[in-house]
Amino acid sequence: MTTRRRAWIALPIALLLAVAGCGDDDDSGGTSSGGGGADEGPTIEGAKVIDPASMDSAEGDVTFCTGKDTTGSKTAGVKEFNAQNPGIKVTMLEFPESADEQRNQFVTRQEAGSAECDVFYSDVIWTAEFAIQKWLYDMTPYVESRRDEFIESTFDTATYQDKIWGVPHKTNAGFLYYRTDQVETEPTTWQEVYEQAAKTDGIAYQGAAYEGLTVDFLELAFAAGGKVLSDDGQSADIDSPENLEALQFMVDGIESGAAPKSVTTYMEEPARRAFEAGRVTFLRNWPYVYATANRAEATKGNFKVVPFPAFEGGGKAGILGGANLVISSSSKNPGASLKFIDYMTSEKRQAEDVVKFSDATPLKAVYDDPAVQKAQPFAAQLKSAVEQSQSRPVSPVYPQISQAIYENVNQALSGQKSPEDALKDAQTQIDQALQTF
Repeated sequence: MTTRRRAWIALPIALLLAVAGCGDDDDSGGTSSGGGGADEGPTIEGAKVIDPASMDSAEGDVTFCTGKDTTGSKTAGVKEFNAQNPGIKVTMLEFPESADEQRNQFVTRQEAGSAECDVFYSDVIWTAEFAIQKWLYDMTPYVESRRDEFIESTFDTATYQDKIWGVPHKTNAGFLYYRTDQVETEPTTWQEVYEQAAKTDGIAYQGAAYEGLTVDFLELAFAAGGKVLSDDGQSADIDSPENLEALQFMVDGIESGAAPKSVTTYMEEPARRAFEAGRVTFLRNWPYVYATANRAEATKGNFKVVPFPAFEGGGKAGILGGANLVISSSSKNPGASLKFIDYMTSEKRQAEDVVKFSDATPLKAVYDDPAVQKAQPFAAQLKSAVEQSQSRPVSPVYPQISQAIYENVNQALSGQKSPEDALKDAQTQIDQALQTF
């Protein structure tokens, strides 16, 4: 293993992310034109390529490695697949709930050449890291045959160097919530949101120094026309007028009282609780809040949920969360693995997951299912939110990139640095990280 390769694979645990907005747990939410670098970086040669025909007569054992199945949707899927496919037996191996522990479990096995995990439930931000090591099958031939079924933006999270390394399984995108007793007209821009927030009880979002703040900042920065990496993915491009406009906007929001100073300590749950307790008028959070807010006394039947508005002078943007199903290049049974993935991403299975487990699907047709629309009254809004969303930068050193963003943005929001200095420091740190591969 080369020094550079080891530098970013063997990252200290402290650098790994307490990932927010990635998986499908309750507090959840992952290149794009805004992120940069999806198709550039070290060339991947000699990766195994999946044969779609291999699933036609597949049989044998498959191990599906995943994080803790907190909703029960994956357990139900495995059970039903096994019942319908007697020649294949899928066994689910659950890893710890922590995202960094899940990643470490998979990395350890891949570095050892272990075939224990045939299929892995891969967070959207791990694509480049795993692909560049040739730990994954290139799924492009299979995905291209089904591409029209999926919301196009969801493929950004599985794409690196023009190849698709996984099949979108679950997706997620943030929402803007607001109280209808305090807001009469839905705001059409973020500027209007903050103007109304300053006149009412304010807006809560994820402003603590962790992955959630990276997501929240990029939602505004991408909408303002900013990006994180250069088009070739080889250098940072975060110190730009567009990103400065977005960051200054967030800082001004705290200084004007549109957002409480305490927002710099908020993760998903504190922000949710502030909204549901009636302490704020607006909330940026994930779709899971729809159900909890309808049970809270202050907000039950008294709020609306909408996709993000435009940034004045720019456009609309969101950040995708979720996970992809990938096949380990060490798998002894890629054909049966693909057949399992084909089932787990089928319209029927995805619709059942939405109705029974409140998951968010990457499949377009599922949002038109009457049963889905009944189970998720905000289905149309969620589909729109996913369609306008982008992935986070697809890079083998994404953990360092995100840390550079959330630490510096948090320091600007807290008044420890000027927005200009925060972006200059983030630029330097990201460039240093990019030099390690």
